[in-house]
Amino acid sequence: MSSNVQELRFRGPTNSQQKPKPPPAPRHTGILQDQLRRAQRRPWAPSFSLAVRILFLIRISGAMYSNINDCDEVFNFWEPLHFLDQGYGFQTWELSPVYALRSWAYILLHALPPRIGNIIVAGDKRAAFFGVRIFLGAISVLVEAKLYRAITERINERVGRYFFFIMLFNAGMWNSATAFLPSTFAMYTTALAFSYACIPSSTGNKRRTLAATVIFALGGIVGWPFALALAIPFIFEELFVYGADTVTPENWNSWFAGRVIRLAGAGLTASLIFIPVIGIDSLAYGELAIVPWNIIRYNIFGGTERGPTLYGTEPWHFYIKNLFLNFNVLIFFALFSLPALVITYFVDRKRLGLTKPSPNQSSPFTLLGLRLAPLYVWLGILTLQPHKEERFMFPAYPLLCFNAAVCLYLARGWLETAYISWTKSPYQASQTLIFSRFTLSVVFLSSFLSLARILGQWFYYHSPMTVVFELQSAELPRLLNVTGLLPDYPEGMDEEERPRIDLSPIKEFDLTLCYGKDWYRFPGHFLVPNHIKIEFVKSEFDGMLPRHFEEKLPTDERESSAITELADRWWLRPETRFVPKDLNDLNKEDASHYVPVSECDYLVDLDFPQHPRTSALEPRYAVMSDTWERVSCHPFLDAENSFILTRMFWLPNSAWQASNEYGDFCLLKNIEKIHEKEVRIANRVKSGSVQK
Repeated sequence: MSSNVQELRFRGPTNSQQKPKPPPAPRHTGILQDQLRRAQRRPWAPSFSLAVRILFLIRISGAMYSNINDCDEVFNFWEPLHFLDQGYGFQTWELSPVYALRSWAYILLHALPPRIGNIIVAGDKRAAFFGVRIFLGAISVLVEAKLYRAITERINERVGRYFFFIMLFNAGMWNSATAFLPSTFAMYTTALAFSYACIPSSTGNKRRTLAATVIFALGGIVGWPFALALAIPFIFEELFVYGADTVTPENWNSWFAGRVIRLAGAGLTASLIFIPVIGIDSLAYGELAIVPWNIIRYNIFGGTERGPTLYGTEPWHFYIKNLFLNFNVLIFFALFSLPALVITYFVDRKRLGLTKPSPNQSSPFTLLGLRLAPLYVWLGILTLQPHKEERFMFPAYPLLCFNAAVCLYLARGWLETAYISWTKSPYQASQTLIFSRFTLSVVFLSSFLSLARILGQWFYYHSPMTVVFELQSAELPRLLNVTGLLPDYPEGMDEEERPRIDLSPIKEFDLTLCYGKDWYRFPGHFLVPNHIKIEFVKSEFDGMLPRHFEEKLPTDERESSAITELADRWWLRPETRFVPKDLNDLNKEDASHYVPVSECDYLVDLDFPQHPRTSALEPRYAVMSDTWERVSCHPFLDAENSFILTRMFWLPNSAWQASNEYGDFCLLKNIEKIHEKEVRIANRVKSGSVQK
């Protein structure tokens, strides 16, 4: 892709062509030559290795500090992974063999990092949790860097540079890059496939077709089948667009037949991915399971009584509002990219290198338009669906950044064209400060707003992860200490010098941690020490809650078949084929998933002192000081009663913060029950029946 700024090249004399030394140039000539040399200077763009190093710092920060924003991530993916690793956890109806809507093949891909984390930091599952997140962040870094270099080399260096910094700092990528979700996996594969699709299609380039097809299919089969819709413009280009080929009417039929055969062959190769995926899922569920088809069947052909609308519907503008939160001003550039391409065709046609269109070749405007199209296809499909969630947009996040970068580049071209028309001088157009300041200001504003959004997520909503950390780091060691189970440490020794506290004696307490109305904010068993049982207490929520996985397969479930025999031999947890009777796909409540609140030793509860919300099923446990003691409480934003801008973004300003209302997200202790257990365990320690 060329610029409308003339590329001027200077060659000095060779050794065989010695020329007399020219007289000193006038001062104004030297200035002009300096300006021409600066005009030739190529825009700076980091190499692949430098891009990886920079991205790695950001993505690992996200792995360590980002929130879990979706309960589906916890209950459908973190919990099954915890079950594979530790042998217990929560099971949702999607993981029942009756429905088989979640792929154990996808979950199994993440089984190694927890094992490595457990080896590095024995006895602390938090290391396993962050090990998985770092693993996800590393994959994201590699595919982002690969896509960035493909855009730089195949589209335009300036577009590549804008894309890199947009990806680096925006809140959308911060949230999605390390999320344990199939839509995030589809985001990885989409970005990687798009890096190959950036190359114009041609008859001689079979590698492009095969690589992009297989990677798109990988995202749809292992990740999320609906993500295959992002490949529609790629398929259209493969079949109907000349690309780098020159095609005449005489050879069109043979050219088209060759393209069809090539794409069909790539599709057949990609379909081989089904074999291991179906094999693993069938072993896990104990019967033939084709998870991608099950997902499509439930979401599209589920009927009137079931389907995604049972879990909520949203208006058509849901994604526009959500994308503005995560991408701020960039969403407007991204959505305007195709109209911007049309405008450029009329006012700055040379920007894409087009001089005279040929009927036998593809226009660069056509090719770039196909690169911009997937975002529109994806956004259109999702907008038409009544059930909407933020994670559904994840696969298109890199493409949104690309569209925004292209629009920014084209808009800069309009300014350069206007400048040249006004000054009649093309030499300084790309070097004039007004253009670099324009693109810099957009990227800087977007980065600043994204940083404010990221900090807002941390300060406003991180408490659910903080309270379970304080349960492990402060409350459980306190229990061990007051009962004599915690080893004594020499006085004056810093905490950093102490060995890691062994929490395994906590099993003597038989503790239960409960969640009520905030069940969907449970961050997962990986962040809760072993020997702490998690239960739910009844609240106003009347839908289907998860149940505990069977930790041992009942004898009446051991029906023998070829698949079950293989599962007993090769599958990590044959209990995954157990068919629960208390799960359904109609989002109907099952009372067996609750325990009485009196059975809870600890309770997590969110209280809003300034705007209390209470009912018979959701009393204000946090103010019942006779029964519950506050162990740890942290601010949690009351979004309903906070100003819209201050709840969207965080700024270190007291006046800004004063517009927000906060609640208390608390870990509560059942005073009577915990005291009884402390006394009982202390007496057992003194009698010697429990060893320190």
